Amino acid sequence: MAKIQKFNNFIVPAIVIGVIAAFFPHSTKSTEVGVRVIKWSPFVKKGVLQMVYAPGATYFFPPIINEWYVFDTKLHNMELTTVGNRGARPGRDDLVFKTIDGNDIGLDVIFSYRIDPTKAHYILEYVAKNNTELEEKVVRTLTRSSARDIFGELKTEDFYVADKRTEKADMVKEALNGVLNPYGVIVESVLPKDYRFNEAYQQAIEDKKIADQMAERFKSETKATFEEYRQKLQDAQGEVNKVVADINGEYAKAKIGADAYYEQQALIAKAIEIEGIAEAKGIEKMIEALNSSGGKTMVKLKLAEALIGKKIYLLPFSDAGGLDLKTTNVNDLLRVYGTQKLGGE
Repeated sequence: MAKIQKFNNFIVPAIVIGVIAAFFPHSTKSTEVGVRVIKWSPFVKKGVLQMVYAPGATYFFPPIINEWYVFDTKLHNMELTTVGNRGARPGRDDLVFKTIDGNDIGLDVIFSYRIDPTKAHYILEYVAKNNTELEEKVVRTLTRSSARDIFGELKTEDFYVADKRTEKADMVKEALNGVLNPYGVIVESVLPKDYRFNEAYQQAIEDKKIADQMAERFKSETKATFEEYRQKLQDAQGEVNKVVADINGEYAKAKIGADAYYEQQALIAKAIEIEGIAEAKGIEKMIEALNSSGGKTMVKLKLAEALIGKKIYLLPFSDAGGLDLKTTNVNDLLRVYGTQKLGGE
């Protein structure tokens, strides 16, 4: 009886332990995938199981003859920067390299990447056992090397141009995906941040910036002065144009008045000419009429009509002692006649 009791005390815990071991839970979080490694099994080949356990689930299998690994598939940001308390590593961790024209430069870069969940079993079998080891052994090494090579193709001045930095960042991303995708790593973005040169060159750059700013200021002042004088020239040209327009208007007005006066005088002259021609023709006709026999009679008749009521004085003169009109004062003679006429009255 005692032996049976001892057996029961042994077998029951063993069965309980075996049941618990057989149904030991292995879980994955919402962004994790699981990979199982079979260490021993009478049913399947040992090694990394060529399947991926989905995120956000719990799986049951014995822990001793199996190993369990999880990989986080969310987006990871690996920041290489000179700011020690912010980057992936303490201390200075930025990219240090030479530009194509030979100047030393330090560049801060953020690499964003994620694990391809379908290749988690490949990563475990051939690359790394967890995310930290994957980043240290593969991602960091390849990203720093490719980034230095590609960004080093820029000239020193090119780092001041954001478009050129972005263009090289896209090239780095493409190159990294070419080498990291087979390892189950997908690079989503490469973002260049701050950059810095050695102190002497940095001082030369600052001096050049100040000189460029002064040059730009002088250019702006020159342009402003030019615009001011151009405006004054336009104003003066406007005044000149106004004066010219006024003069042209007065000239046109005077010309119109002169043309009108000329036309009027031309019409008057034409009328006078016509009237003179008509009058001359009338006189000509009258002369023709007077030269005829009837004209002489008409002249006599008109002379007679003119003498009606007129007093006529006959002054005797002859060659033999008569009145000599050449020596006679006619005025005295008329006064004598006038005095006699008054005496007679």
